Amino acid sequence: MKAVYIHIPFCKSICSYCDFCKVFYHQKWVHDYFNALRDEIMDRYMGEKISTIYIGGGTPSCLSLRELEYLMEIVKLFYFDDTIEFTFECNLNDINEEMLSILKENNVNRLSIGIQSFQRKKLNIMGRNHTFREASDKIQLAREMDFLNINVDLMYGMPYETLKDLKKDLKLFFKLKPDHISTYSLILSSHTLLHVNQMKEIDEELEAKMYQYLCKKLKGKYHHYEVSNFALRGMESKHNLNYWNNQEYYGFGVSASGFIDNIRYTNTKNLLKYMNGNYDDTKDILSKQDIMDHEVMLGLRKMQGISLREFQETYGVALEDAYPILPLLKNKELMKKNGYIFINPDKIYVMNEILIKII
Repeated sequence: MKAVYIHIPFCKSICSYCDFCKVFYHQKWVHDYFNALRDEIMDRYMGEKISTIYIGGGTPSCLSLRELEYLMEIVKLFYFDDTIEFTFECNLNDINEEMLSILKENNVNRLSIGIQSFQRKKLNIMGRNHTFREASDKIQLAREMDFLNINVDLMYGMPYETLKDLKKDLKLFFKLKPDHISTYSLILSSHTLLHVNQMKEIDEELEAKMYQYLCKKLKGKYHHYEVSNFALRGMESKHNLNYWNNQEYYGFGVSASGFIDNIRYTNTKNLLKYMNGNYDDTKDILSKQDIMDHEVMLGLRKMQGISLREFQETYGVALEDAYPILPLLKNKELMKKNGYIFINPDKIYVMNEILIKII
């Protein structure tokens, strides 16, 4: 079984921090884009049973009801597993009964809502506009329509943000009672409005304190199963776990990436090229070593870490023989427990530095 990611690049407004591939929504482009998307799926999908689908963006929820229905018709090209996890990303402002009805009728069973914050100064910097009352009402509507798995995104580390701001945000997020919380620290990427406006990143020490505060408070209510992700037990994202377990997945749409048959590929970010059927940007055939490297980099994002038994069974070599992990175990940057190697929870914030030592 495989996973599917579908990228919808259209947005009604562009958030100042967003570095994903996106364009302003234009009705005349959507139909042509969906025709190209359908053609790509028909060309590349090999008919396997699909265990997870994730529709992201951009802003998939900005589509009109008719466009959303067309997208769901395209999704029917896939052969679903009976227990499929089907996630749809949406903005609070777009959620309404009509949209949710279409999603429910087409097997969507997980919503991922990009809230990010309720603090007005943060929202102004982000270019977003919503309130806690709106979030509460929209999530209540989704609950009433039997959406029982809801993720919310929380962003921290914004310019001028204080630890007090984050504490206020988290208190309100708890009141929403989401099933899953994804936390993100701001990355000032070069293609964002914040970078163009020469905004400065917050102090690293403050950002570390924010992360530690989130971990401490969230772990009391949620299972901290990946560096940035927290879930009620049983509500962990199957789709994202597919990535972190280094398993295969399709990526469809402009800028989407996939991993199929030892090939990692990324589609073009050029919308016109994509709509003309020129999907490819990069395509790399991975060696066994490349795949092992990905296994380590992705697997150590999980708090449980990497199974030593499964690694050896998959690659025919012990993890400690393939990588210099013994010194890191000795100095407690890595830990070993119940047959798993994982990053010391006290060192998670400097995870990238540890990965560099391993690979």
